[in-house]
Amino acid sequence: NGALAGLVAITAEPADPSPLLATIIGAIGGVIVVFSIVTLDKLKLDDPVGAISVHGVVGLWGIFAVLLSDADATFMGQLVGALTIFVWVFVTSLIAWGVIKAVMGLRVSEEEEYEGVDLSECGMEAYPEFTKD
Repeated sequence: NGALAGLVAITAEPADPSPLLATIIGAIGGVIVVFSIVTLDKLKLDDPVGAISVHGVVGLWGIFAVLLSDADATFMGQLVGALTIFVWVFVTSLIAWGVIKAVMGLRVSEEEEYEGVDLSECGMEAYPEFTKD
């Protein structure tokens, strides 16, 4: 996650920063992701692969890190851009999840969840060496 976060952090504007500044922005992103994952876990927010931390939190850092190297960038401009991205992702995700829920549902049955989705969807145990005979 740290390496991916570093790449996400510097992706907002890869043309302007010096190699040293790009490295620093990426390194800060790599540190931020660790604290973000720990914080989301403490808040009991479900982010099992760290996608919110890597792409959301560190992406936000990357958007504002543009201010460090681009004299034409403004805080308000970056804020409007970040809010635009958030609204777009929220609305399109809400629509996509609504369609998925209407067409096939979002959850498996309680029985399938208890038995394990690997059995109901794949017809076999994912880790048979850990099952009780």
